[in-house]
Amino acid sequence: MKPVENTESAGTVAEDVGQSASEASTQSGSVSAPASITTDVLPSASAIDFEVPALPTEILLEMYRKAVTIRLMEQALLAAAEEGQIGGAMHTAIGHEANAVGAAYALRPGDYVTCTYRGHHHGLAWGMDPGRAIAEVMGRSDGFAKGKGGSMHFVSPEHGMMGANGIVAAQVPHAAGLALSSHLRGEDRVAITFFGDGALFQGVMHETFNIAAKWKLPLIFYCENNRYSEMTPIWRTSSIEDIFLFPRSYGMATMQIDGNDVEVVHAAVSLAAERARSGSGPTFIEGITYRLAGHMAGDLETYRPPEEVEKQEAYGPLNVLRAKLKARGIDEKSLAGIDAEVDDLVDDAVEFAEKSPWPDTAETYRDVFVESGSG
Repeated sequence: MKPVENTESAGTVAEDVGQSASEASTQSGSVSAPASITTDVLPSASAIDFEVPALPTEILLEMYRKAVTIRLMEQALLAAAEEGQIGGAMHTAIGHEANAVGAAYALRPGDYVTCTYRGHHHGLAWGMDPGRAIAEVMGRSDGFAKGKGGSMHFVSPEHGMMGANGIVAAQVPHAAGLALSSHLRGEDRVAITFFGDGALFQGVMHETFNIAAKWKLPLIFYCENNRYSEMTPIWRTSSIEDIFLFPRSYGMATMQIDGNDVEVVHAAVSLAAERARSGSGPTFIEGITYRLAGHMAGDLETYRPPEEVEKQEAYGPLNVLRAKLKARGIDEKSLAGIDAEVDDLVDDAVEFAEKSPWPDTAETYRDVFVESGSG
Protein backbone atom coordinates (compact mmCIF):
# COMPACT_ATOMS: atom_id res chain seq x y z
CA MET A 1 0.00 0.00 0.00
CA LYS A 2 1.60 3.29 -1.03
CA PRO A 3 0.12 6.64 -0.03
CA VAL A 4 1.37 9.89 -1.54
CA GLU A 5 4.31 11.21 0.41
CA ASN A 6 6.88 13.94 0.60
CA THR A 7 9.86 11.78 -0.30
CA GLU A 8 12.38 14.01 1.44
CA SER A 9 10.86 13.80 4.91
CA ALA A 10 8.06 11.25 5.04
CA GLY A 11 9.81 8.19 3.64
CA THR A 12 8.33 5.22 1.78
CA VAL A 13 5.40 3.62 3.54
CA ALA A 14 5.05 0.38 1.59
CA GLU A 15 5.69 -1.07 -1.82
CA ASP A 16 3.15 -0.27 -4.52
CA VAL A 17 1.67 -3.59 -5.61
CA GLY A 18 -0.35 -2.05 -8.42
CA GLN A 19 -3.92 -2.83 -7.34
CA SER A 20 -6.23 0.17 -7.09
CA ALA A 21 -9.00 0.65 -4.57
CA SER A 22 -11.57 0.59 -7.35
CA GLU A 23 -10.10 -2.63 -8.75
CA ALA A 24 -10.19 -4.23 -5.32
CA SER A 25 -13.80 -3.15 -4.86
CA THR A 26 -14.78 -4.67 -8.19
CA GLN A 27 -12.99 -7.93 -7.43
CA SER A 28 -14.69 -8.25 -4.03
CA GLY A 29 -18.15 -7.63 -5.46
CA SER A 30 -18.89 -3.95 -4.87
CA VAL A 31 -20.60 -1.53 -7.23
CA SER A 32 -18.52 0.21 -9.89
CA ALA A 33 -18.91 3.93 -10.59
CA PRO A 34 -17.11 6.70 -12.48
CA ALA A 35 -14.38 8.58 -10.63
CA SER A 36 -14.88 12.28 -10.02
CA ILE A 37 -14.51 13.92 -6.65
CA THR A 38 -17.04 16.67 -7.37
CA THR A 39 -19.91 14.84 -9.04
CA ASP A 40 -19.42 11.11 -8.71
CA VAL A 41 -18.41 8.72 -5.99
CA LEU A 42 -14.87 7.38 -6.13
CA PRO A 43 -11.48 9.02 -5.51
CA SER A 44 -10.11 11.10 -8.34
CA ALA A 45 -7.36 10.20 -10.77
CA SER A 46 -4.87 11.99 -8.48
CA ALA A 47 -5.23 9.29 -5.84
CA ILE A 48 -2.48 6.70 -5.56
CA ASP A 49 -3.24 3.00 -6.13
CA PHE A 50 -2.78 0.68 -3.16
CA GLU A 51 -3.42 -2.90 -2.19
CA VAL A 52 -6.60 -3.71 -0.27
CA PRO A 53 -6.36 -7.09 1.46
CA ALA A 54 -9.64 -9.01 1.63
CA LEU A 55 -11.01 -9.28 5.16
CA PRO A 56 -12.49 -12.58 6.41
CA THR A 57 -16.17 -12.94 5.59
CA GLU A 58 -17.09 -13.27 9.27
CA ILE A 59 -15.45 -9.89 9.94
CA LEU A 60 -17.36 -8.33 7.04
CA LEU A 61 -20.59 -9.72 8.52
CA GLU A 62 -19.74 -8.11 11.86
CA MET A 63 -19.04 -4.85 10.05
CA TYR A 64 -22.31 -5.11 8.20
CA ARG A 65 -24.23 -5.60 11.44
CA LYS A 66 -22.48 -2.59 12.97
CA ALA A 67 -23.12 -0.42 9.91
CA VAL A 68 -26.81 -1.35 9.83
CA THR A 69 -27.06 -0.59 13.55
CA ILE A 70 -25.64 2.88 12.93
CA ARG A 71 -27.94 3.50 9.97
CA LEU A 72 -31.12 2.40 11.76
CA MET A 73 -30.20 4.24 14.95
CA GLU A 74 -29.70 7.49 13.07
CA GLN A 75 -32.94 7.03 11.17
CA ALA A 76 -34.68 6.52 14.52
CA LEU A 77 -33.06 9.71 15.82
CA LEU A 78 -34.33 11.66 12.81
CA ALA A 79 -37.84 10.37 13.54
CA ALA A 80 -37.48 11.35 17.21
CA ALA A 81 -36.31 14.82 16.20
CA GLU A 82 -39.36 15.26 13.97
CA GLU A 83 -41.53 14.30 16.96
CA GLY A 84 -39.89 16.98 19.10
CA GLN A 85 -38.07 14.55 21.40
CA ILE A 86 -34.62 16.04 20.77
CA GLY A 87 -33.66 19.56 21.73
CA GLY A 88 -31.13 21.62 19.78
CA ALA A 89 -29.39 20.77 16.52
CA MET A 90 -28.81 17.13 15.60
CA HIS A 91 -26.57 15.98 12.76
CA THR A 92 -26.56 12.46 11.37
CA ALA A 93 -23.86 10.68 9.41
CA ILE A 94 -26.15 8.58 7.22
CA GLY A 95 -23.90 7.49 4.35
CA HIS A 96 -20.66 7.81 6.34
CA GLU A 97 -20.86 4.43 8.09
CA ALA A 98 -17.93 2.73 6.35
CA ASN A 99 -15.50 5.45 7.47
CA ALA A 100 -16.27 4.81 11.14
CA VAL A 101 -16.63 1.04 11.02
CA GLY A 102 -13.57 0.38 8.86
CA ALA A 103 -11.40 2.61 11.05
CA ALA A 104 -12.66 1.17 14.33
CA TYR A 105 -11.85 -2.38 13.24
CA ALA A 106 -8.35 -1.31 12.17
CA LEU A 107 -7.41 0.17 15.55
CA ARG A 108 -6.88 -1.36 18.98
CA PRO A 109 -8.68 -1.09 22.32
CA GLY A 110 -6.99 1.77 24.15
CA ASP A 111 -6.45 3.91 21.06
CA TYR A 112 -8.03 7.37 21.11
CA VAL A 113 -10.65 8.94 18.85
CA THR A 114 -12.02 12.47 18.55
CA CYS A 115 -14.63 13.59 16.04
CA THR A 116 -17.01 16.30 14.93
CA TYR A 117 -20.55 17.05 16.07
CA ARG A 118 -21.54 14.55 13.35
CA GLY A 119 -20.21 11.69 15.43
CA HIS A 120 -22.93 9.18 16.36
CA HIS A 121 -21.45 6.67 13.91
CA HIS A 122 -18.05 6.84 15.58
CA GLY A 123 -19.53 6.30 19.02
CA LEU A 124 -21.34 3.14 17.95
CA ALA A 125 -18.42 1.88 15.85
CA TRP A 126 -16.15 2.17 18.90
CA GLY A 127 -18.55 0.17 21.07
CA MET A 128 -21.00 2.56 22.68
CA ASP A 129 -24.34 0.97 23.59
CA PRO A 130 -27.16 2.14 21.25
CA GLY A 131 -29.66 2.59 24.07
CA ARG A 132 -27.35 4.79 26.11
CA ALA A 133 -26.29 6.64 22.96
CA ILE A 134 -29.88 7.47 22.06
CA ALA A 135 -30.57 8.44 25.68
CA GLU A 136 -27.68 10.89 25.48
CA VAL A 137 -29.05 12.49 22.31
CA MET A 138 -32.43 12.81 24.03
CA GLY A 139 -30.83 14.44 27.06
CA ARG A 140 -31.72 11.62 29.46
CA SER A 141 -29.83 10.60 32.59
CA ASP A 142 -28.88 7.15 31.26
CA GLY A 143 -26.84 8.75 28.48
CA PHE A 144 -23.06 8.41 28.47
CA ALA A 145 -22.70 11.97 29.77
CA LYS A 146 -25.95 11.89 31.79
CA GLY A 147 -27.65 13.76 28.97
CA LYS A 148 -25.34 16.77 29.28
CA GLY A 149 -23.43 16.27 26.05
CA GLY A 150 -26.34 15.55 23.79
CA SER A 151 -25.96 14.84 20.10
CA MET A 152 -23.03 17.17 19.45
CA HIS A 153 -20.73 16.15 22.31
CA PHE A 154 -20.56 12.36 22.40
CA VAL A 155 -17.95 11.21 24.90
CA SER A 156 -17.09 7.82 26.41
CA PRO A 157 -13.47 7.51 27.59
CA GLU A 158 -13.94 3.84 28.43
CA HIS A 159 -14.39 3.24 24.70
CA GLY A 160 -11.56 5.59 23.69
CA MET A 161 -14.15 8.15 22.56
CA MET A 162 -12.52 11.31 23.93
CA GLY A 163 -15.06 13.76 22.69
CA ALA A 164 -17.03 15.06 19.76
CA ASN A 165 -16.97 18.82 19.37
CA GLY A 166 -19.42 21.41 18.10
CA ILE A 167 -16.66 23.82 17.04
CA VAL A 168 -15.31 23.11 13.57
CA ALA A 169 -11.83 21.51 13.82
CA ALA A 170 -11.59 21.97 17.62
CA GLN A 171 -11.26 18.21 18.17
CA VAL A 172 -8.14 18.02 16.00
CA PRO A 173 -5.60 19.59 18.41
CA HIS A 174 -7.23 17.57 21.20
CA ALA A 175 -6.23 14.41 19.35
CA ALA A 176 -2.72 15.77 18.91
CA GLY A 177 -2.52 16.22 22.68
CA LEU A 178 -3.64 12.64 23.22
CA ALA A 179 -1.02 11.45 20.72
CA LEU A 180 1.65 13.53 22.46
CA SER A 181 0.73 12.05 25.84
CA SER A 182 1.04 8.55 24.38
CA HIS A 183 4.46 9.44 23.00
CA LEU A 184 5.73 11.00 26.23
CA ARG A 185 4.53 8.08 28.33
CA GLY A 186 6.06 5.53 25.98
CA GLU A 187 2.67 3.97 25.32
CA ASP A 188 1.80 2.20 22.09
CA ARG A 189 -1.44 4.12 21.60
CA VAL A 190 -2.56 5.91 18.45
CA ALA A 191 -4.98 8.82 18.22
CA ILE A 192 -7.29 9.29 15.25
CA THR A 193 -9.27 12.45 14.62
CA PHE A 194 -12.19 12.75 12.21
CA PHE A 195 -13.27 15.99 10.58
CA GLY A 196 -15.10 17.21 7.49
CA ASP A 197 -13.78 18.85 4.34
CA GLY A 198 -14.79 22.29 5.65
CA ALA A 199 -12.38 21.95 8.59
CA LEU A 200 -9.40 22.03 6.23
CA PHE A 201 -9.61 25.80 6.04
CA GLN A 202 -9.45 26.42 9.78
CA GLY A 203 -6.11 27.74 10.97
CA VAL A 204 -5.90 25.30 13.87
CA MET A 205 -5.85 22.43 11.37
CA HIS A 206 -2.61 23.65 9.84
CA GLU A 207 -1.05 24.44 13.20
CA THR A 208 -1.75 20.84 14.20
CA PHE A 209 -0.51 19.45 10.87
CA ASN A 210 2.78 21.25 11.38
CA ILE A 211 3.49 20.25 14.97
CA ALA A 212 2.29 16.66 14.46
CA ALA A 213 4.62 16.23 11.49
CA LYS A 214 7.50 18.01 13.25
CA TRP A 215 7.22 15.85 16.37
CA LYS A 216 6.19 12.69 14.46
CA LEU A 217 3.17 12.21 16.67
CA PRO A 218 1.29 8.87 16.53
CA LEU A 219 -1.73 10.56 14.97
CA ILE A 220 -4.09 9.83 12.08
CA PHE A 221 -5.93 12.70 10.44
CA TYR A 222 -9.08 11.38 8.76
CA CYS A 223 -11.15 13.71 6.58
CA GLU A 224 -14.68 12.45 5.89
CA ASN A 225 -15.10 14.36 2.65
CA ASN A 226 -18.84 14.29 1.98
CA ARG A 227 -18.48 17.08 -0.63
CA TYR A 228 -20.45 19.65 1.39
CA SER A 229 -19.49 22.09 4.15
CA GLU A 230 -22.97 22.27 5.61
CA MET A 231 -24.86 23.44 2.49
CA THR A 232 -21.88 24.64 0.40
CA PRO A 233 -20.29 22.23 -2.11
CA ILE A 234 -16.54 21.83 -1.79
CA TRP A 235 -15.88 23.07 -5.33
CA ARG A 236 -17.06 26.50 -4.19
CA THR A 237 -14.63 26.67 -1.26
CA SER A 238 -11.44 24.80 -2.10
CA SER A 239 -8.71 26.11 -4.40
CA ILE A 240 -7.91 22.51 -5.41
CA GLU A 241 -10.18 19.51 -5.90
CA ASP A 242 -7.98 16.97 -4.16
CA ILE A 243 -7.71 18.21 -0.60
CA PHE A 244 -5.45 15.34 0.41
CA LEU A 245 -2.69 17.31 -1.35
CA PHE A 246 -2.78 20.13 1.24
CA PRO A 247 -1.00 18.28 4.11
CA ARG A 248 1.80 17.10 1.83
CA SER A 249 3.38 20.52 2.29
CA TYR A 250 4.06 19.55 5.91
CA GLY A 251 6.03 16.46 4.88
CA MET A 252 3.18 14.18 5.83
CA ALA A 253 2.16 10.90 4.22
CA THR A 254 -1.27 11.36 2.63
CA MET A 255 -3.77 9.24 0.73
CA GLN A 256 -7.17 9.60 -0.85
CA ILE A 257 -9.49 6.60 -0.63
CA ASP A 258 -12.99 5.33 -1.31
CA GLY A 259 -14.59 6.02 2.08
CA ASN A 260 -17.70 4.00 1.19
CA ASP A 261 -15.80 0.70 1.22
CA VAL A 262 -15.03 -0.75 4.67
CA GLU A 263 -12.18 -2.89 3.35
CA VAL A 264 -10.49 0.12 1.75
CA VAL A 265 -10.92 2.19 4.92
CA HIS A 266 -9.64 -0.68 7.07
CA ALA A 267 -6.56 -1.10 4.90
CA ALA A 268 -5.76 2.62 4.87
CA VAL A 269 -6.18 3.11 8.62
CA SER A 270 -4.25 -0.09 9.37
CA LEU A 271 -1.28 1.21 7.40
CA ALA A 272 -1.52 4.65 9.02
CA ALA A 273 -1.63 3.05 12.48
CA GLU A 274 1.39 0.91 11.65
CA ARG A 275 3.32 4.02 10.64
CA ALA A 276 2.24 5.84 13.78
CA ARG A 277 3.24 3.04 16.15
CA SER A 278 6.61 2.64 14.44
CA GLY A 279 7.52 6.28 15.05
CA SER A 280 7.10 7.37 11.42
CA GLY A 281 4.65 10.11 12.30
CA PRO A 282 1.15 11.12 11.25
CA THR A 283 -0.83 10.22 8.13
CA PHE A 284 -3.62 12.18 6.45
CA ILE A 285 -6.46 10.15 4.92
CA GLU A 286 -9.15 11.69 2.74
CA GLY A 287 -12.12 9.34 2.67
CA ILE A 288 -14.44 10.21 -0.22
CA THR A 289 -18.00 9.68 1.00
CA TYR A 290 -21.40 11.36 0.85
CA ARG A 291 -24.00 12.55 3.33
CA LEU A 292 -27.29 10.92 2.31
CA ALA A 293 -29.42 12.87 4.81
CA GLY A 294 -29.57 16.60 5.41
CA HIS A 295 -26.90 18.58 7.18
CA MET A 296 -29.07 18.45 10.29
CA ALA A 297 -32.57 17.36 11.27
CA GLY A 298 -35.04 19.61 9.50
CA ASP A 299 -32.69 20.49 6.62
CA LEU A 300 -34.84 21.19 3.52
CA GLU A 301 -31.88 20.27 1.25
CA THR A 302 -32.67 22.89 -1.36
CA TYR A 303 -28.97 23.15 -2.24
CA ARG A 304 -28.72 19.77 -4.01
CA PRO A 305 -31.00 17.94 -6.46
CA PRO A 306 -32.70 14.67 -5.43
CA GLU A 307 -31.09 12.98 -8.46
CA GLU A 308 -27.65 13.59 -6.96
CA VAL A 309 -28.62 11.94 -3.68
CA GLU A 310 -30.16 8.97 -5.50
CA LYS A 311 -26.99 8.48 -7.52
CA GLN A 312 -24.84 8.56 -4.40
CA GLU A 313 -27.17 6.25 -2.49
CA ALA A 314 -26.71 3.56 -5.14
CA TYR A 315 -23.05 3.47 -4.11
CA GLY A 316 -23.71 3.94 -0.40
CA PRO A 317 -21.64 1.94 2.11
CA LEU A 318 -24.41 -0.53 2.96
CA ASN A 319 -24.96 -1.35 -0.73
CA VAL A 320 -21.24 -1.77 -1.29
CA LEU A 321 -20.91 -4.09 1.70
CA ARG A 322 -24.00 -6.12 0.80
CA ALA A 323 -22.57 -6.65 -2.69
CA LYS A 324 -19.28 -7.85 -1.24
CA LEU A 325 -21.04 -10.34 1.03
CA LYS A 326 -23.26 -11.66 -1.77
CA ALA A 327 -20.17 -12.16 -3.92
CA ARG A 328 -18.85 -14.38 -1.14
CA GLY A 329 -21.97 -16.52 -1.01
CA ILE A 330 -24.00 -14.79 1.70
CA ASP A 331 -27.59 -14.90 0.49
CA GLU A 332 -30.28 -12.24 0.71
CA LYS A 333 -32.18 -14.18 3.36
CA SER A 334 -29.19 -14.13 5.72
CA LEU A 335 -28.67 -10.41 5.23
CA ALA A 336 -32.39 -9.75 5.73
CA GLY A 337 -32.17 -11.73 8.97
CA ILE A 338 -29.41 -9.44 10.22
CA ASP A 339 -31.46 -6.41 9.21
CA ALA A 340 -34.45 -7.70 11.18
CA GLU A 341 -32.36 -8.46 14.28
CA VAL A 342 -30.82 -5.01 14.22
CA ASP A 343 -34.22 -3.42 13.68
CA ASP A 344 -35.45 -5.08 16.88
CA LEU A 345 -32.29 -4.03 18.72
CA VAL A 346 -32.77 -0.40 17.72
CA ASP A 347 -36.46 -0.50 18.67
CA ASP A 348 -35.41 -1.74 22.12
CA ALA A 349 -32.75 0.98 22.32
CA VAL A 350 -35.29 3.69 21.53
CA GLU A 351 -37.68 2.29 24.14
CA PHE A 352 -34.87 2.24 26.72
CA ALA A 353 -33.99 5.86 25.96
CA GLU A 354 -37.59 7.05 26.07
CA LYS A 355 -38.05 5.41 29.49
CA SER A 356 -34.82 6.87 30.82
CA PRO A 357 -35.51 9.59 33.42
CA TRP A 358 -34.66 13.23 32.93
CA PRO A 359 -31.59 14.36 34.90
CA ASP A 360 -32.17 15.93 38.29
CA THR A 361 -31.78 19.70 38.17
CA ALA A 362 -28.88 19.40 40.63
CA GLU A 363 -26.88 17.69 37.85
CA THR A 364 -26.43 21.16 36.37
CA TYR A 365 -23.79 21.84 39.02
CA ARG A 366 -22.07 18.44 38.93
CA ASP A 367 -19.10 17.48 36.75
CA VAL A 368 -18.12 21.13 36.41
CA PHE A 369 -15.02 20.99 38.62
CA VAL A 370 -12.71 18.13 39.53
CA GLU A 371 -13.78 16.72 42.89
CA SER A 372 -10.83 16.07 45.20
CA GLY A 373 -10.66 13.03 47.43
CA SER A 374 -10.31 15.26 50.52
CA GLY A 375 -13.74 16.79 50.00
